[in-house]
Amino acid sequence: MRIVIKIGTSTLTHSTGRINIRRVEALCKVLSDIKNAGNELVLVSSGAIGMGVGKLNLRERPTDMPSKQAMAAIGQCELMYVYDKLFSEYHHTVAQILVTGEDLRDEQRHRNFRNTILRLLELQTLPVINENDTVATEEVAVGDNDTLSALVAVSVEADELIILSDIDGLYTANPRTDPKAELIREVRELTPEMLAAAGGKGSALGTGGMATKLTAAGLCMASGTDMRILNGARPEALYDVLDGKAVGTRFAAGKTGK
Repeated sequence: MRIVIKIGTSTLTHSTGRINIRRVEALCKVLSDIKNAGNELVLVSSGAIGMGVGKLNLRERPTDMPSKQAMAAIGQCELMYVYDKLFSEYHHTVAQILVTGEDLRDEQRHRNFRNTILRLLELQTLPVINENDTVATEEVAVGDNDTLSALVAVSVEADELIILSDIDGLYTANPRTDPKAELIREVRELTPEMLAAAGGKGSALGTGGMATKLTAAGLCMASGTDMRILNGARPEALYDVLDGKAVGTRFAAGKTGK
């Protein structure tokens, strides 16, 4: 299988912004094992700004553009160092790709982007993609890595996009405020009610929330790619996906709501 896996900031870091060593080590071990089994993996990884915040011991994520871009420049080095170190322990080579929205919107640049990923997969490497937050502005930004991961999955014709988040999946209501909220195991159509119920952003250090994940699901489903939301706190759940077990919320490719 060709699988795109989006790793959210909340999966990579503690609330302090510092790396969650135990979880990231477990995640890289599971991903390496899945790759050893013959699967092709592409990672879309958040965390650069969050790691920059943590490395400088700031109390909160900055809001002005120059500071966010500075945090991204600092944190991206840390992020790739961690991936390179941990995946190397299992004899896998990582490759960094930083993109902006223009790389996906412009036909020629998008073709070059796609060809690079496919060649990296042929070379048995593990591409790690992130938005180039150091130079991206509102005019050229994708905006969030949930949407970016969906665009990547569609571009490389992935079998499935798996979004690792800080929640088990899509619920009938916000599980943090409504004890009666129930996990939805499978979605075959995005309804207006689902879209309206999606909340705001996720963790304090990240930018994603359920709204961006549903946007990503819509892009995938319309293009024939399955998508799934999993809780990144348990990396071993990725094995369950490959074993065909019902974990997280699966968005089945086919039709989207109007």
